[in-house]
Amino acid sequence: TKLTPEDLEAIEKEMKKIVKENLPIKSFVLNREDSKKLMEERGEKYKLEHMDDLAEESEFSFYQQGEYIDMCLGPHLTYTKALKAFKVTQQSGAYWKNDSENKMLTRINGVAFRTAEELAEWEKQQAEARERDHRKIGKEMQLFMTDDLVGRGLPMFLPNGYTVWQELETYIKRKERAQGYQHVLTPCVGTVDLYKTSGHWDHYKDNMFPAMELEGEAYVLRPMNCPHHMRIFANRPRSYRQLPLRIGEIAHDFRYESSGTLKGIERGRHFCQNDAHLFCMPEQIKDEVAAVCDLIFDVYRDFGITDYRCVLSLRDPADKKKYHQDDAMWDHAESALREVLTELGIHFTEEIGEAAFYGPKLDVNVKPAVGAEYTLSTCQLDFCLPAKFNLRYIDRDGSEKCPVVIHRAILGSLDRFMAYLIEETKGRFPAWLAPVQVKVLPVSEKTLDYARAVTEELEKADLRVVLDESNEKIGYKIRLAQQEDRVPYMLVIGAREAEGGTVAVRTRGGEDLGAMPLADFIAKISEEIRTRAR
Repeated sequence: TKLTPEDLEAIEKEMKKIVKENLPIKSFVLNREDSKKLMEERGEKYKLEHMDDLAEESEFSFYQQGEYIDMCLGPHLTYTKALKAFKVTQQSGAYWKNDSENKMLTRINGVAFRTAEELAEWEKQQAEARERDHRKIGKEMQLFMTDDLVGRGLPMFLPNGYTVWQELETYIKRKERAQGYQHVLTPCVGTVDLYKTSGHWDHYKDNMFPAMELEGEAYVLRPMNCPHHMRIFANRPRSYRQLPLRIGEIAHDFRYESSGTLKGIERGRHFCQNDAHLFCMPEQIKDEVAAVCDLIFDVYRDFGITDYRCVLSLRDPADKKKYHQDDAMWDHAESALREVLTELGIHFTEEIGEAAFYGPKLDVNVKPAVGAEYTLSTCQLDFCLPAKFNLRYIDRDGSEKCPVVIHRAILGSLDRFMAYLIEETKGRFPAWLAPVQVKVLPVSEKTLDYARAVTEELEKADLRVVLDESNEKIGYKIRLAQQEDRVPYMLVIGAREAEGGTVAVRTRGGEDLGAMPLADFIAKISEEIRTRAR
């Protein structure tokens, strides 16, 4: 049943009425036969089906308030008046038993707090979250779009958004090249046999798109890039002199995320990962992990990221089915990574059950401006995949040895990192990242020719510039550039500027920097871009 916002308001109003009645909430237990009879009398067909699923249960607990009876484990409050502050928030669809073959049911969501003040604070946070939502800002700034005909979870970057994306790609590749990384390009598909060799087919198949049969061979869209990079290492004989070998890629990956988890470019079924695999000798692990951590924190300084924490993610020894079966390897890998992080003086907490199936990892979790924390960067230690792919290098003594692999992602995926930046800055990117760096605003048609000449000079300086040739009033043009386009700098061109060969500079924040020679402005913004000033 599709409910309207008015319906939700009516439901909340009725809930408040029930609270005021201060009805007692009583629990009772019935045997299976009486429970079934009660649910049949009340027409609760889904509860009856749920009972059938709980075949081993001989009795069931119920709660009653007024005329309403529900089969529930509880516990509940004693009286309805104890519910002090709540709000019905939204509705959504949910398949019965989470099975798309079943009927779609209506789910109504709500929140409850101990006090009205806590509810008010939550509503304030929700308003801030809506204001910062990268999907809202992305639409306003024409950064990206989604289309049901293309497919859910498959966002498309528009020219403005792709400009930001390219700047991020250029930035991180330069950082990596300075640390000796070599970049590659590998295909978005691989054979099923490739992923059977890596173990992903056994441990990660549910998150992968279905296989495609072509000429008697099965292919699949890749969920990650490690198998391809393993084969690159195996492409030729390797010597210890070539190690560490650092292979990086901005790689297109595909994961079949459930529709309920999809969220703009923060979480999609296609994303581009800032991925790399470092092939090294065991004695090089510490230096390589240290260099990865230095790179992570160097990048965070560049972007002003300060609210983060480091987590050592370990396997769950009580649930070994999810992981590669080699206790000795796990003990060695976890001890090695823990020891390295401790020696580096990195403060971290440990979380059981969060490791990758092939090894432990360091996760760097950021706390965004709104919402729960999530992992942005990761560094994973892997003794498993090199052995699975039978990777070898010739050691100093002429013997063959298996390398260690360090998987790492600094920006995570460019898509998610961009979503993070959008919500942190509310779309007010620094000049070096902004899709449009300067907007030229002629006051009237009389100054249009000079405005065009200014635009041409800015373009020659390799700046991203837009000329607003509309007939709108200058106040409207300024507001549009500041609030919707979120352009760092606006150059207002009036008669005085046209006569004097200057530009009147305004910032996105509303600051009036006054008139200055165009060459001075170009020097100013170019320096900001060069230094990546925030």
